[in-house]
Amino acid sequence: MEGDHDIVTGTRYRHGGGVAGWPFMRKLTSRVANFLATLLLQPGVSDLTGSFRLYRKDVLVGILNENFSAGYAFQMQAMVKAINDGRSVAEVPIKFVERVHGASKIGSGEIAKYLEALVQSFFKY
Repeated sequence: MEGDHDIVTGTRYRHGGGVAGWPFMRKLTSRVANFLATLLLQPGVSDLTGSFRLYRKDVLVGILNENFSAGYAFQMQAMVKAINDGRSVAEVPIKFVERVHGASKIGSGEIAKYLEALVQSFFKY
């Protein structure tokens, strides 16, 4: 990756990226979440739900001043807002390995919040 970008984001969904150790349902949830966001919001990036990102300070401050959802939906909303503000984004492939300690907090409540935030983002951006 070359250039001067406002955000550099890791993607599991480009050549060279991937996930290891995830159960089928977690892979499916992630893929469906990204598919729906791409279909409705057309952000131009492949991984809206990943959290491996590097932001320029002014971009991050601007994002944090917005009233976004918390949790899983924040990643999607923050990226879509930045792109709609004309921020440049570069993607780099990452290999995401399942955590050794702790557990994912993604459950039906987080999924419902994500879908609600997705619809709000569709009408807002």
